[in-house]
Amino acid sequence: MTTWTREDLDQLGAAEELALAPLRRDGTQSKPVTIWVVRVGDELCVRSVNGRTSRWFRGTQARHNGNISAGEVEKEVIFIDADPGLNDAIDAAYRAKYRRYQARIVDSIVSPAARSATIRLLPRCR
Repeated sequence: MTTWTREDLDQLGAAEELALAPLRRDGTQSKPVTIWVVRVGDELCVRSVNGRTSRWFRGTQARHNGNISAGEVEKEVIFIDADPGLNDAIDAAYRAKYRRYQARIVDSIVSPAARSATIRLLPRCR
């Protein structure tokens, strides 16, 4: 399995937001959504604040492939459900990175619904 380069981890992990676009079943790219991203060790993770029913999240489950971009970095990715055992570390990463936002906003990304919709992003090999 492919891993992130140190440079990609640093740039994407530090990004305030990502544009994330799952591929549709027919292989075309869906409209990008803006989403928060956190880095936990050598992993990049995102969550759906609306849980597993949100449209973009369902798109990640349909094909498990898509694209992300942040600043100058654009990558093709694979979407993999995160190990639930990482949820506490991911919560801590969200709380630390986005602490300047109102508590109710950050609380929504560490809620049980959001935790159930946690995805690891992996670079896609061609």
